[in-house]
Amino acid sequence: MDFSWIIPYRELLLHGALLTCVLLVISVVLGFGIAIVLAIAQVGKNRILKGLAKSYCTFFRGTPLLIQLWLIYYGFGSYLPHIPGLRGSFLWPIMREGIFFAAVALTLNFAAYQGEILRGTLLAVPKGELEAAKAAGMRPGMVLRRIWLPRAIRIGLPTFAGEVILQLKATPIVFSVTVMDLYGAAYKIRQDTLLVYEPLMLVAAFYVTLTFIITQIFQRFENALPTRR
Repeated sequence: MDFSWIIPYRELLLHGALLTCVLLVISVVLGFGIAIVLAIAQVGKNRILKGLAKSYCTFFRGTPLLIQLWLIYYGFGSYLPHIPGLRGSFLWPIMREGIFFAAVALTLNFAAYQGEILRGTLLAVPKGELEAAKAAGMRPGMVLRRIWLPRAIRIGLPTFAGEVILQLKATPIVFSVTVMDLYGAAYKIRQDTLLVYEPLMLVAAFYVTLTFIITQIFQRFENALPTRR
């Protein structure tokens, strides 16, 4: 085994690892925010919003992430330069980069899965708790913010942890749209040094370590929450 290449390529590896973490954080945070809206729409009484949210989740859960990424990058991305005023705006340096499209694809995909999970956990909250909150004089919006949504998130917390780990393992796909994440860095190192296994072993070790950290964070957060009886 030859790992002498780590020092010469340390900046590339660090940049790739940072980019992987940034994509994970962006897609999880923004995706979960969208998922809350999707879940509330699906359990609501508005049939139009319920149908739109259900269609969104069905499409993104029913198509491969790679196809979604390519549709956004090669499809939607090809129309951006033709939008009047966009090329001269402050947004263009960000929106012309592959990482922007990668973050959008990962976020939309994550939101679809989390929206469906959160829908199930919202329905799993005991109706007695919601009725008690209403009897105490809480308005529907307050019931949602203080009782319904927090309880649903608490119920689905172990599942959410697994979904975040799956999202982490989905990030290498962004290399297909020129984003130099950690896997992209390993691929370049393999091309330069003709070493196959060592760069991949380093990538695998990074993902295992990050998976362990994510698991520990969720476990500690879950243990810190008060237990309901």
